[in-house]
Amino acid sequence: MKLAVVGATGLVGNEMLKVLDERGVEFDELLLVASERSVGKKVIFQGNTYTIISMQEAIAAKPDIAIFSAGGGTSLEYAPKFAEVGTRVIDNSSAWRMNPNNKLVVPEINGHVIEDKDRVIANPNCSTIQMVLALAPLHKAYTVKRVVVSTYQSVTGTGKAAVDQMNNERQGIEGDMVYPYPIDKNVIPHIDVFLENGYTKEEMKMVNETKKILGDDTVQVTATTVRLPVVGGHSESVNIEFEKDFDVDEVRNMLSKTPGIVVQDNPAINEYPMPLFAHGKDEVFVGRIRRDETQPNTLNMWIVADNLRKGAATNAVQIAEYLIAQKLVHA
Repeated sequence: MKLAVVGATGLVGNEMLKVLDERGVEFDELLLVASERSVGKKVIFQGNTYTIISMQEAIAAKPDIAIFSAGGGTSLEYAPKFAEVGTRVIDNSSAWRMNPNNKLVVPEINGHVIEDKDRVIANPNCSTIQMVLALAPLHKAYTVKRVVVSTYQSVTGTGKAAVDQMNNERQGIEGDMVYPYPIDKNVIPHIDVFLENGYTKEEMKMVNETKKILGDDTVQVTATTVRLPVVGGHSESVNIEFEKDFDVDEVRNMLSKTPGIVVQDNPAINEYPMPLFAHGKDEVFVGRIRRDETQPNTLNMWIVADNLRKGAATNAVQIAEYLIAQKLVHA
């Protein structure tokens, strides 16, 4: 099998290589692809030295799978070109997510929607992935009616330049500003661009992608997304109103049995999810599970995951694993 990683020199690209290694994904040939300025650079992976190649070289090589993490504009331009030569593209940008002709996939929830005809498969937004992984089993059991979510998102979600801005500020060094304000010792309620309705693009991603992944347009979602000066992962305060009533212990039990979820919920010993402990892990951590006492059939949860792992690289690699397992590509 011939596998390409597009955007291999970026934060998520680096994480994808780690995940491929850790999960033992087998391939016969690996192509590492990046922008023109990175072409020719050397990358060591699994003891072998790889040379970064161009998009044109990668397309000509006709890989079986290409995992993209190179930005929306790049994906819009090049994903179809890879698809034309028979490659299955797994795209980590927002370019194809809401296109009705492209599947939006979290393998544990809806991997089954991928068909042989699908050539460009979208990887959901990082903050959406961790939330829907916890929502999906509860939706089946109790039917989600409405979700109110506030996110507390790591600077790593913006990329290396944002991490550099935070570290520069901590050291008193003047440098490039990715955000409109300092991020260290600050909280910025602004992720992606503002839209005409007053919400940001990130907030509307959570609204729209949740419905598509759950396959249910009746699920109502309202979101506020916030950037924090942390690394290690995104955190979310999630309030869920169901059609049916639930038992809190049953919810904990259900989530603990859900693949990809770890329940950390013991206030007596100060056990709850935090980015500090989610960093570098593939699982989605859920805690502070409790009934909302202000209205019926409503639950509060706290959800944390490493946005570079399950929120991006791991989910993309899991889609690749699914394609291989279902023989949608040869291996």
